[in-house]
Amino acid sequence: MNRFIDTRGTVRDPLTFCEVVVQGIAPGGGLFVPQEVPAISLDDICALASLTYAERAAFVYNAFDVDIEPLDVARIMAGAYGEQWDDPAIAPVVDLGDNTYVLELFHGPTSAFKDMALQCLPRVFEYASQKLREDGKLDHDHLILVATSGDTGKAALEGFAGREHVSICVFYPHGGVSDIQLRQMTTQQGGNVCVFGAYGDFDDCQTSVKRTFADEEFCAQLLKEHGLALSSANSINWGRLMPQIVYYMSGYAQMVASGAVQKGAPIDVCVPTGNFGNILAAYYAREMGTPINKLLCASNENNILTDFITTGVYDIRDRKLHLTPSPSMDILISSNLERQLFELTDRDATRIAGWMSELALTGHFEVDAATRARMQELYAADCVTNEECLAVIGKTFEEKGYLPDPHTAVAIEVARRLKGQNPVLVASTAHWAKFSPNVWRGLHGVSATEPLPAEVASLTGIELNRLIATQTGTKVPPNLEALETLPRRFTQVVDATKEGVETSVSAWLAG
Repeated sequence: MNRFIDTRGTVRDPLTFCEVVVQGIAPGGGLFVPQEVPAISLDDICALASLTYAERAAFVYNAFDVDIEPLDVARIMAGAYGEQWDDPAIAPVVDLGDNTYVLELFHGPTSAFKDMALQCLPRVFEYASQKLREDGKLDHDHLILVATSGDTGKAALEGFAGREHVSICVFYPHGGVSDIQLRQMTTQQGGNVCVFGAYGDFDDCQTSVKRTFADEEFCAQLLKEHGLALSSANSINWGRLMPQIVYYMSGYAQMVASGAVQKGAPIDVCVPTGNFGNILAAYYAREMGTPINKLLCASNENNILTDFITTGVYDIRDRKLHLTPSPSMDILISSNLERQLFELTDRDATRIAGWMSELALTGHFEVDAATRARMQELYAADCVTNEECLAVIGKTFEEKGYLPDPHTAVAIEVARRLKGQNPVLVASTAHWAKFSPNVWRGLHGVSATEPLPAEVASLTGIELNRLIATQTGTKVPPNLEALETLPRRFTQVVDATKEGVETSVSAWLAG
């Protein structure tokens, strides 16, 4: 059975998969990784194309030798990737031409790639919690605490709503999410869910949530007064990251089956990147045997990762967060980079702990020359301005008949710039209808800084979606259409601080 260690070396006795899913983050703030990353043969990877997506996911989970019985893995995956998806392929690959392919990850119940993991994780969490209870290792329930830049919040709420022995509380940056994302979160049904806006940006939310996890006094109070321990549904939880590995393997298998690439020939993968989890999953798929050559990291104007990959210096001291048309990437502190650096340093927890401490204390760290060189062997990176992003939306629809959302547009442009001889698989992370104002701008040549025409600005996100769908001959997912009739349940906005998080959580739990 595979066990898990953490990136900062604080866990002396490696944990099981079920234990790390429930725990979420390691003591001391480190992130869990498997002791062994399994190798999968090229034949087995290509054979995934003949399986359903649920069967592909079950195959990968079993390859990791998790402490879940194979029959239970199959049941969990069948539930995670079932009728709630609007495409039976779950994550289809679309040919854009010019040796560029799009891996569509937005066909789930919230129309964003976060569903790929967050239809799976809550089911795994529920199983793991019950297993640990039966084994006498657990005697309390859990509170999932989430910071979101938009899509994770709704996907986590959707996945955990109504689950036994778990509640979920989500914090999003007030004014920093789209109208559709806001409606999705604030209309969420379920007695075990709560949502708060926060005065600040995503980094403020994420930092406040991390500090809450590290507050031993608050955690002890939660356990004593409410019988709850904190856990995470962000990609800091390995249980969130692992389902994402599956779709890169699945994407390669589909490309081989369709003739887009010869069996064994390499592809490059381009991912719109903020918190680094999605592209890190591609790295692990590569390590397991998927013929991925280069990982192309696509950033918006918050180009911290482009600079880091280029220079080896991570520096947020004088950097301000920019609000962009691709808000889910408006991030300056990329949590999952820690896992990647752990792997690139041959799992040197001492160095990782030092760099992360330096970042927390000074807003800056610099990796050694060998680590920088290894990073640059794997990754290439570029960034896209707001105006370039919008232009790509219009150009892609005009030339290809394909309408991308702003995040996917960023990746399409970076793929175009960095593409070599290999086919490029672009991760498409959201349906365009989640970001209709900026999609409308892109289609009509309106600048990111220019106000929308009054007749457009007066429309709700749902109404604007209908207008764009009519103009382009595309469709709006039914789950987004249905938002119009749902009442808003959550309207409170709090300070994006540890105190703001803890006070609001305590008040909600107290009823």
